[in-house]
Amino acid sequence: MIKAILVFNNHGKPRLTRFYQYYAEDVQQQIVRETFHLVSKRDDNVCNFLEGGTLIGGSDYKLIYRHYATLYFVFCVDSSESELGILDLIQVFVETLDKCFENVCELDLIFHVDKVHHILSELVMGGMVLETNMSEILTRVEEQNKLEKSENYNLVLLPSGKGEKIQSMVSGMHQISSYFRF
Repeated sequence: MIKAILVFNNHGKPRLTRFYQYYAEDVQQQIVRETFHLVSKRDDNVCNFLEGGTLIGGSDYKLIYRHYATLYFVFCVDSSESELGILDLIQVFVETLDKCFENVCELDLIFHVDKVHHILSELVMGGMVLETNMSEILTRVEEQNKLEKSENYNLVLLPSGKGEKIQSMVSGMHQISSYFRF
């Protein structure tokens, strides 16, 4: 099972963190720091898996990572996961990001965090791998993009008579919120 997915830059700044097991926020930050120190000091020509740090579970867990340009993609997994399978999953994740953002870079992860999390949710949910077929993932992402565009299009049409619908929704929300006031 996947316990955490971490993406950080060459300076250790986290760009994406997803934990599938509860850790307090300060412990999560310590895990990111410890993982960065374990992974960043390794040469690029050595094996891409190592034992997990003391905070993430020690020898019962593995850190499987890939270093692309300025970003480290690290998956913290238990012993039941295949190292090569996770390396392939990292590759699928990065290639999917690359297709969605047309040559992904660190800034894409910063400014499109919602889209990156959506892509990751198409691959992994609750620590379990859902999908590894990149074309299937891209289809789901494109469907989401179309939905968002249609919602934005509908919002643009509001001044031409669609405002009443929004007003009734807002007044309904006010009624609900007044019902729950103490």
